[in-house]
Amino acid sequence: MQIVIIGSGVAGVSFVEKYRALSADDDITLVTREHDGYYSRPLLSRGFTKADIEQSIILKPFDRLRENNIKVLCGVEVTAINRADKSIAINGSWSHRFPTDCDTSDLHGWRECRGLPGAVSAAIPGSCQEKTLHYDKLILAQGSSVFIPPPFRPYDQLFFCLNSLVDLKALRQFRQGFLNQNQRPDWTIIGGGLIGCEVASDLATAGDKVTLFHAMDRLMERQLAAEDSVLLFNVLQDSGVKVLLNQAVQEFIKEGSKVCVKTEVTTEFDGLIVACGFKPRTELAELAGLEIGRGIKVNQQLQTSDESIYALGDVAELPNGKLYAFILPIRNQALWLAEFLAGQQSESWTPPVFTTKAKVHGFNAVHPYNV
Repeated sequence: MQIVIIGSGVAGVSFVEKYRALSADDDITLVTREHDGYYSRPLLSRGFTKADIEQSIILKPFDRLRENNIKVLCGVEVTAINRADKSIAINGSWSHRFPTDCDTSDLHGWRECRGLPGAVSAAIPGSCQEKTLHYDKLILAQGSSVFIPPPFRPYDQLFFCLNSLVDLKALRQFRQGFLNQNQRPDWTIIGGGLIGCEVASDLATAGDKVTLFHAMDRLMERQLAAEDSVLLFNVLQDSGVKVLLNQAVQEFIKEGSKVCVKTEVTTEFDGLIVACGFKPRTELAELAGLEIGRGIKVNQQLQTSDESIYALGDVAELPNGKLYAFILPIRNQALWLAEFLAGQQSESWTPPVFTTKAKVHGFNAVHPYNV
């Protein structure tokens, strides 16, 4: 059986490793846009107080997965799902590492081979063009992309987001330019949800000046009780973050080396980060005609409206309308699905009991989070 997984986050990697442990013979291919390996996404928001974050955040290089007889196609984009012939279209530069002692002839237009433990790796050059990859079972585990409010989209060249290691590296490089001149950047963050508060906290703890704009009347209103929102406000203020609530941001303006945020007044900063939430990556599924709601709709077996396609993690919307976009239930889904497809699980997936916690320095909520 040919199993293809799109996405190399906790959902995709947990699934392939578990499934390989249960099935030694099935063909497993993981397709990802990432280059750096499997890394801890929750640690992205601690990317300014940890000097070695670009190395310590990597949990597993992709070659470690290849050593376990899992094919990894990295640095590529999946452009379409063809349900009629059970294939996906992939676009990339096709410069990947494969064992030198395996056949590199084209298979369905793709230069691929089965990874063998201990084999020496070599680069196979190629051109940037579209190829196809066939599947018997397809697992969608692309996670979420950042949500940019429509009024902000015309200004996307003026701000940073934080949703990947590539994003973090860009932020760190920008910040290092100031540190090299013995200066500290003056940041503004738009969005007082989980990620906005975590990043504001980490930058302030690292010694930078930070202003946080939030449209609502309290911080993390979706996750926290009102009492804990007040506590969080005080913790951030005490750490040096200037928190502005009830802010209607109108536009961003470039003024020389500064970027200005316009509300009732206009304030200039060195760097701007938009952290207004995330949205499941449902575009591929929608183009393929799968049933879509907030996410990709699945049944209690994590199966989409196509019996050969499953969804995991941030993108999977369960029959109760919920998306379980937290590490513990995502990993639980991945391990369950591996057992289910290997014929070792027959019960429906049910969410485990779990809690979450904001990684804000010095903050501990009194009440349980809304999850």
